[in-house]
Order: sequence, then structure tokens, then C-alpha cells
Amino acid sequence: MSLFKAHYNLEKHSVGFVVAIILAASVGGLVEIAPLFTIDETVETLPDMRVYTPLELAGRNIFIREGCYVCHSQMIRTLRDEVERYGPYSLAAESQYDHPMLWGSKRTGPDIARLGGKYSDAWHVEHLNNPRAVVPTSIMPAYPWLATTELDVDDLGAHLTALADLGVPYTKDMIANAPRDALAQATPDGDTKGLVERYGEATTVRRFSGADTVTEMDALVAYLQVLGQLTQAPYAKGGTP
Repeated sequence: MSLFKAHYNLEKHSVGFVVAIILAASVGGLVEIAPLFTIDETVETLPDMRVYTPLELAGRNIFIREGCYVCHSQMIRTLRDEVERYGPYSLAAESQYDHPMLWGSKRTGPDIARLGGKYSDAWHVEHLNNPRAVVPTSIMPAYPWLATTELDVDDLGAHLTALADLGVPYTKDMIANAPRDALAQATPDGDTKGLVERYGEATTVRRFSGADTVTEMDALVAYLQVLGQLTQAPYAKGGTP
């Protein structure tokens, strides 16, 4: 009762009550902010971590534009049932080049942090065109216009520049060739030498949508196929890549 009485008396003194609120909020803010000053020591670095290619980055932008992140999180927690269902739990370093982060907690659809390589390109194309054709119980909306909308690559250099300003290690060569590299990744019979030299041998080059024209479908599927594959560190302890 004494605690309730003290609170009651505090409420009667507006200045004291405001001070108490500020102190309480300061403690909560300090607990959240203080760890950020040591983030360089607490977040591990991964030697094989690679950046998104321009095509994958364009797909990520489309993923955000269409609101896909609202239903699909990209954060597998350390809980046993999540690891058994989705794969190895997410590492902080896996998202070091993500701006904005797409972790989330709401799962109207399944978590997709380990989606890369789980299904074929054709499956993704069909799923995006008509979700119920491959998952009869799906409540996901269809995105057929992605397959008929030609990918706009003109502004990709600016996107890479903005990310470079935020610390993503894109070089001037990557920025200058961003539009060309985006088209090259979805055109395997074209000139892909420069693309592979800039982004590494692990870069996947193929017609993701199966069409001759590079569309937004190519970009989104390329992005989905690289989720969980930017580094192999999460699978080092026996997880399945």
C-alpha cells in the first residue's frame, strides 16, 4: 500500500511527476542506445560476406515496393522450432549491408531468411504470377505485372552510390557499371565477364524469369534466390545450405 500511496502523492506534484517520467524514459533509452557504441566489437565480420549485385538490389527494392516484407519476415530466431522449420538462426552480420533492415516479426507468410535455393526459378515465377497454382491454400496476392514490366536500370548507379555512402563496399567501378551489370546477370549469353569480376564467381547468371527481356520478375526472383546465401557462415555448424 505504501508504494501506491507514494505514487498517488507523486501524481499530485506535476513537476516531480514529469521528472520521474524523464528519468524512467532515460533508463530505457540508455539500455537501447548504449550497446550501439560497442557494435563494432559485438557484431562479427564474415570473410565471405558479399554485397548484392545491382539486379539483386533492384529485386530487393521491388520486394519493398510491393510490401512483401509486411507478411514475410527475414529473421530466424534461436528458438528450436524456428530453426527446425526455417534453418540456421539469423546472424547480425548477414544484414550488415541491408538498408533498411527487413527482419520483422509478423508472419502472415513464412519467414524467408533462408529461401535462396529452396525452390527453382520457375517455381518462384509461377508463385508470383498465381500463388494458388503452387500453394493451393495460399492467401498471397498475385503479382503478374512483374513479368511484363521491363526492369528500369537507369537509377541503379544512384542506388549503389547511396549505399556506398552508408558504408556498403561498392566500388566506383561497380557504381559506374550498375545498369550494365544488372542486365548482364539475367542475360547469360551476353557479356558477363565484367559482372563476375566485380561480384565474384558465386554470382548467379541466368534468365531468372525465362523470358528474353529483363523484367522486374527477373530482379525479384534473383533477390529471392540469394536470401540466406550471401555468406555460408550460418551453415558452418552443420546446418543445411
